[in-house]
Amino acid sequence: QVRLVESGGGLVQAGGSLRLSCVVSGGTFSNYRMGWFRQAPGKEREFVAASRWSGSNPYYADSVKGRFTISRDNAENTVYLQMNSLKPEDTAVYHCAADTSNWGSPTVARLYDYWGQGTQVTVSS
Repeated sequence: QVRLVESGGGLVQAGGSLRLSCVVSGGTFSNYRMGWFRQAPGKEREFVAASRWSGSNPYYADSVKGRFTISRDNAENTVYLQMNSLKPEDTAVYHCAADTSNWGSPTVARLYDYWGQGTQVTVSS
């Protein structure tokens, strides 16, 4: 069974940085497209960033482009999300997700097969 566990969330002031990690176990991580999504209270889940199995050509939501960086270490079965210049509107629960098919748009949540429980990120103004 594939399991995803996120960590690294917390409370940070606007303009600060956080680095989220997501460790994947029970599957072949190096074959998966990995994504980060977030959900704020009262809002729908939204795409943040995605990484192909190779780590090349990462894809970002416009709202985080230039501030967030997704990376992965296939030897450690871990995907990261470096978040810089954080804004209060980045406050949300952040989830990592694994797509075993590597097919279709990376922004579509329903295409991902496995999800982590999420980690809270709170940005104060």
